[in-house]
Formats: sequence, structure tokens, C-alpha cells
Amino acid sequence: MYIKIAGLSEGSHTYRFDDNVEHLGLEKPFFGNFSADVELNKSHSQIVLKVNVRLKAAFECDRCTRNYEQELNPVYTVVDFFGSEPQDNTDVNVIYIPHEADKIDLVHEMRDYSLLAVPMKKLHSPDCKGLCFRCGIDLNEADCSCDKESVDSKWLPLKELKNKLSNN
Repeated sequence: MYIKIAGLSEGSHTYRFDDNVEHLGLEKPFFGNFSADVELNKSHSQIVLKVNVRLKAAFECDRCTRNYEQELNPVYTVVDFFGSEPQDNTDVNVIYIPHEADKIDLVHEMRDYSLLAVPMKKLHSPDCKGLCFRCGIDLNEADCSCDKESVDSKWLPLKELKNKLSNN
């Protein structure tokens, strides 16, 4: 996915991309098509890209193992500077593009920000109750009759210490 910048006038330009997630190099859990709205602001020294991507992914809930789909919406801004990269540059987050460049590639940033949009804690619902740790029943669908008060005997010294500390 490229935007042609050779001969592009200074100012604001908008673009829309719709394609399959495979063209971004994304695999499972991503599926289907994505759409991206790009606002490009060009000046004589830089290009500022504001990107809004929408795509879908299929996950398994971390609490109850239910499969669900979620729409992800990474939004990010990238600044590309015209010129050659300084030799002493150690900042990998600064992108330099040659003055003679005729296009810019959007795929790498879209892919990276899409991967970063995957939630660390995958929940089909924020109030998911999960599974009973004893019998395995899905607590979102039914209550179980397990004794939740009984404690494994190896943890009793810690429970006694907790009770002692809470009484002080």
C-alpha cells in the first residue's frame, strides 16, 4: 500500500484503503478485510500521517475460553522527515525519506500498530465471571455448588497470618 508523493502539493490530503488483512502481513487472530483512513499533511520538510485503521480479530476469552470476535481500531501518527539520515542518529523512531522518493509505504506501520492493538487481557465481556476453578463450569451461564470456603491445608499458615495482620 503506497501513497505517491512525487508531485504532491503541500497541504492536507486524504486517502482511504480497503483490503484483506493478509496484504498487511497479518495472520490469525486477524481475519477478513480492513479499512484505513489516512490524512497526509505535506510540507517542504516533512510528511505527517494520521492513520485510523479498523480490522477484526478472533480471540478466546482468557477467563471462560469462549470464542469471540472483536473490532480493533489502532489510531496513530507518523512523522517522516525529508532528507538523509544523520550518521550519528541512534533514534529508530525517526524516519527519513530521501527528497527524490516518489512514494511512501504504509504497510509496515499499519501492521505494527495493528499488532499493538491486540489487548493483553482478552475478555469477551468486561464482566466475564470465568470458570469455576474446582468443577470447571462456566460461571456466566450457571452457578456451581462447589465449596468456595474450603482451603487447601498447605495454605492454612498464610490464612492465619493474614487474619493476624488484619486484626492489628
